[in-house]
Amino acid sequence: MTTPAIEIQDIVKRYDHHVAVQSLSLTVPRGAVYGLLGPNGAGKTTTIRMLLNIISPDEGTIRVLGVPHSDPALVDRIGYLPEERGLYRKMQVKRVLRFLGELKGLGGKELDRRIEMWLERLQLKNGSEDWGNAKVDELSRGMQQKVQFIGALLHEPELVILDEPFSGLDPINAQALKDTVVDLKKQNRTVIFSTHIMENAERMCDSVCIIARGQKVLDGGVAEVREAHGARMVALGLDGAPSAAVQAVLHDVRFVNKVDDSNRFLEVELAPGAVAQELLAALMTAGATIERFELVRPSLHKIFLEKVGATHVEAGMSGHG
Repeated sequence: MTTPAIEIQDIVKRYDHHVAVQSLSLTVPRGAVYGLLGPNGAGKTTTIRMLLNIISPDEGTIRVLGVPHSDPALVDRIGYLPEERGLYRKMQVKRVLRFLGELKGLGGKELDRRIEMWLERLQLKNGSEDWGNAKVDELSRGMQQKVQFIGALLHEPELVILDEPFSGLDPINAQALKDTVVDLKKQNRTVIFSTHIMENAERMCDSVCIIARGQKVLDGGVAEVREAHGARMVALGLDGAPSAAVQAVLHDVRFVNKVDDSNRFLEVELAPGAVAQELLAALMTAGATIERFELVRPSLHKIFLEKVGATHVEAGMSGHG
């Protein structure tokens, strides 16, 4: 049986009187894209730093790629993109990448080949335009992020850890990173990324662990997590503003527990025991012109709000991971 890529058992990390991570356990299978999710300040970055042996847990154990996380040989088996980017801004891009590759034991023509390949793949080199010859501070923020991403992948690591990789990226650069993550999975690499943007995780991850204030809220496969919370949501599209009679139905506790206006449609959470067809019949009786009525599984974002609470999430958005 293949050992997991990550095995975390009951880890705790305290800073003075603050508990950043509390009794966290999770297992990441090899070859998976795994999301460590939660608002800013949830403990995501602290957990990653413990995985990388940058800091040590006060309690609990961590095994990475089958060995204790403190094994020095792991350095060359892991690629890491930190949340706080750090490149030598006055250096030429190719020189920075060569330096990062040499730190991982690469060199010569093979290192040059990999650098050229990645620059082309992430559209930093295209025909006569070669951003590899530019200084780092001449690049946009998105381009700089792609350079650091290349630096994390040059040595072809077995495990890639990305801390908030999509922060500040425009859609084109975000797509380039997403495509690369998908390719890494096809190569049976393991990818862990932390994010507070749950829509990204829902599209990309095989499994997720959602944490808040250092504690695990839930974990498991994305499909299984959504399935476990059932199809209790209705996406409701109406032609025009709802009349008073329709509003009355949407506030009837026999049918509806909560309504969230998403602008283009309403997300309606059915009341316990309510049947979707009964809500549909009541709306039509009230004179609603319905353009969309679809039972949908709740998103990870909706599940997180349900499990943790909107106030809890908003409080965490101003903190640090």
